Amino acid sequence: MTYHGTNSYIVETTGGALVVDPGPAEDLVHFEAIIENIGKNPVGILVTHHHSDHFGSAPLLREKTGMPVYVSRAFPDDAFEPDGLLEDGQIVAGLTVLYTPGHASDHICFARSDGVLFTGDHVMSWNSSIVNPPDGNMRAYCDQLQRLIERNDKTYLPGHGPFLNNPKPYVSRLLTNRMRREAEILAHISKSEYSLKEIAAAVYKKSDPFIAQAAERNAVAHLQKLHSEGHVTEQDGLWRAKT
Repeated sequence: MTYHGTNSYIVETTGGALVVDPGPAEDLVHFEAIIENIGKNPVGILVTHHHSDHFGSAPLLREKTGMPVYVSRAFPDDAFEPDGLLEDGQIVAGLTVLYTPGHASDHICFARSDGVLFTGDHVMSWNSSIVNPPDGNMRAYCDQLQRLIERNDKTYLPGHGPFLNNPKPYVSRLLTNRMRREAEILAHISKSEYSLKEIAAAVYKKSDPFIAQAAERNAVAHLQKLHSEGHVTEQDGLWRAKT
């Protein structure tokens, strides 16, 4: 689910180098590549969200370099004490923080003034992101996709996969696909009630067990969104559209 691995970015600023998403703790080759390329005056570590493939090596990188670690104010890991908590609209070393919950409750993106946006897992160029409750929230995710559509960023640098130029049409397609999937779910449960597993199997039609499990998590995220908007009901694990 990480394509070819996690993208870590070294961003040169007037004060020194920033590292965006240092990557997983278990990938020592990746970690050493960061150490070798951060230069003599690294100034900080920025984390888009708490998932281990993005945040995992941040504690060790801080220990090795003395760089402070900055995370979202919504960062949920009580076992780690960050050096700074970031809020929507805040500027850190020339990058503007965008709070974009949905894939994760603490997800943030970082915008540069030249139109580059570090998107983490909110938008990836190789695949759509899983939204896995309870930490994931489909309603928030869709709202934040719409937020990016209304911006004028020129290039996305995602947490996985290649960079994305002219991103607005792509993000519009992502949101359209989510709404289409939601409509399919609603249509499926409009005449009878079904379990989550039955809904996911009927709508997503995934035969691979691993992919089917991810589809099931997306399905429950859509159902929770629909429930919050008053479109569906749930009782004893069975879902049905409101008439």
